[in-house]
Amino acid sequence: MKSKVAGIVFLIGSLYYVLAEAISATFFNASLANTYIFHTISELGIPNANSPLSFLMNSAFILIGLTLIFCSFYKFKDFIIKNNIVIYIFTLITGIGVIIVGLIHGGNPFTLGYHMLGAMMAILGGNILLVLISRSMGEFESYQKTALALGIIGLIAFWIMFFNMKSSYMPVFERLSVYTLIIWCFLTGVYLFRN
Repeated sequence: MKSKVAGIVFLIGSLYYVLAEAISATFFNASLANTYIFHTISELGIPNANSPLSFLMNSAFILIGLTLIFCSFYKFKDFIIKNNIVIYIFTLITGIGVIIVGLIHGGNPFTLGYHMLGAMMAILGGNILLVLISRSMGEFESYQKTALALGIIGLIAFWIMFFNMKSSYMPVFERLSVYTLIIWCFLTGVYLFRN
C-alpha cells in the first residue's frame, strides 16, 4: 500500500510540474517555442508582466521538491540497500534546492544568490542523486540503467549550460538538466505503483 501511495504522489508531482510549466510558458510574454528555447524555467517564476502565471510555476517547484522528499523517505528508501546516508543527504539537498527556487525567484538582485544556490542544489544535486540511486539498489536492471542514463545526461547538460551561461540556447540545456529529474520522478512513480 505504501508503494502505491508513494507512486501516485510521484506521478502527480511530476505531471503537475510538466503541466504547470507548459501553462506558464503558454501565457509567457513570448511565443511558446521562443519561451522554451530562449527563456529559462526560472524566468517563468518571476512575478512580473512577462509571466502572469509565475505563481503556478513556483507552486510546481515547491510541489516537486516536497514530492521528492516525502516519497523518498516514506517508501523509496526501502529499495536502497547501500549508500543510504549519502542518498538521504542528496535527496534533501535536491528537494530543498527546488523548494528554494520556488520560494525565492530570480528577478530580485538582492535574493538572486539564494535562487542560484537553490538551482545548483536542485540540478547538480538531483542528477548526482540519480547516478547514486542507480548504483545503490539491489540489481542493475532496466530501472537502474534508466536512472543512470538520466543522471549522466543531466550532468552533461548541466556542465554545457554552466560553461555557456551567455549563450542564447542556455535555457535548452537548463531544461535538459532539469527534465531528467522530472522524468525520473514519473518513472519512479510507475515503478513504485507496480511494486
